Amino acid sequence: MSERPLTNALGRDAAYQLANVTKTAPQFGAITPRWLTKVLEFKGLDAGIYRVNRVVEGETPLDVLCGQDPKNVTIPRGYVEYQAKPREYELNSISTIINVDTRVSDVYSSPYDQIGEQISLAIESLKERQESQIINNDDYGLLKNAADSQKVQTRNGRPMPDDLDELITKVWKEPSFFLAHPRAVAAFARECTRRGVPPVTAGIAGGTFITWRGVPIIPTDKLFVDGQKNPKGKSGKTNILLIRTGEAKRGVVGLYQAGLPNEQSRGLSVRFRGIDDNGVASYLLSLYCSAAILADDAIAVLEDVEVGEYYDYNHI
Repeated sequence: MSERPLTNALGRDAAYQLANVTKTAPQFGAITPRWLTKVLEFKGLDAGIYRVNRVVEGETPLDVLCGQDPKNVTIPRGYVEYQAKPREYELNSISTIINVDTRVSDVYSSPYDQIGEQISLAIESLKERQESQIINNDDYGLLKNAADSQKVQTRNGRPMPDDLDELITKVWKEPSFFLAHPRAVAAFARECTRRGVPPVTAGIAGGTFITWRGVPIIPTDKLFVDGQKNPKGKSGKTNILLIRTGEAKRGVVGLYQAGLPNEQSRGLSVRFRGIDDNGVASYLLSLYCSAAILADDAIAVLEDVEVGEYYDYNHI
């Protein structure tokens, strides 16, 4: 077998030294679309405290006079009682500090500014944590604050159309969206396909989502499966939420501090802390957030949802 003749030409390795390499900005795999914070209505606060004044509700509405009864011309009298000690929500602080060696940022900031990229990735991390806290925080998280009367168990473990209909009976006053882990969304879609009623899709907040009864099903990996964002096995249990959002609708509202110094986005500020004797620049990033459920029927939870049920559609 003859040897391949040597080529008297410039080689790839040598040519590579003179080539311009097109680079991307840092790709952070943990970043998600964070649809919840896009579809949830937010309320800006002046002083970091939000008081939810609820009416003490009786079994019947306030009596009123209806029609003209000649035997009764007395207008009913009464008043609506307020809660004596309404709940107050204080904003939660999510913070981190970014350190950047100024010698590195001075020399290696083309084509991407090193400080800007570090701050950008830190902001993404804070916003990921914000979405998780809105759902899972022990104090104000939606899962922990849903009323017991608004919690529903699945009929057979897997999320079926009947289960989501049951949630709608709990949040029937203008429901805004379902919220579910992507695995739960897929599990529900399989159940619909199995029954021959594949859900339609709708475009909302720049995304396309499947819907049920006209209500979009929003995916988030912050509703964990067996306590994990990315479960390894096929099976596992999670929750599905149905939410009505908006202060005017007595729904769920996200809370943030308005008018922060050095505000970068809603409720998030970036402050320069100075440069130490070693030339390291420091930046403090703080995001202030919370969430409030204005009425019990603003949220319902479908519990113990099994996501690992699959079918052979050829044998159904």
